[in-house]
Amino acid sequence: MSKPSQEADARREALDRARGNQRAKDLRARILTWGLIALVVGGLSVGAWLILANEADKRDVIDQAAVAPIEGVEVTEDLTASHVPELPEPTPDAATGTLLPPVGGDHDPTWLNCGIYDAPVTTPNAVHSLEHGAVWITYAPGLAESEVASLRSAIEPYAYTIVSPFTDLAAPIVLTAWGVQLEVDSADDERVPVFLAKYVEGEQTPEPGAACSGGIGNPL
Repeated sequence: MSKPSQEADARREALDRARGNQRAKDLRARILTWGLIALVVGGLSVGAWLILANEADKRDVIDQAAVAPIEGVEVTEDLTASHVPELPEPTPDAATGTLLPPVGGDHDPTWLNCGIYDAPVTTPNAVHSLEHGAVWITYAPGLAESEVASLRSAIEPYAYTIVSPFTDLAAPIVLTAWGVQLEVDSADDERVPVFLAKYVEGEQTPEPGAACSGGIGNPL
């Protein structure tokens, strides 16, 4: 075979590969588009769609789901935000016998460093981190190690997150951002990644851009 023929064959093969890659990309885009339509119109759960989607598309699916309200999220408005030194740890509510982490309010002047903790953290400092845009994931002591590992894995894409055990929770796992909170029974709940996508440094943040390091606490 002559050199010009070899070069022509090479160009054709490269063109075929490029066309094949583009067809695959177009197919993936169509699948994602129709999947999102099914998610919104047909009621396909986020979790079910994520099983079908590949890794490149999952971020888009989660971000799309985060645009809508998240079922079960409790919203608290008009929170105070004064810096008060030496605030005590909150105590369980006598009416319910349980204590959810505060969703805001007065807090310590120093924020808690974001990251993973294997022991309870100081609540007044963690609330300050919420003011800076952190999502605080708390779990009941004794939660299965596999569940804890899943929670720790879920926060990997985000710097402004805290994971720690917390006693007297009303649910096995509670996700908290400033003014918003969600109770779930399992780390595999499809709302967990959506909550993170929506509220980590989200629109609810009173002090966007403020630090989540350089405070107190020694995360793992």
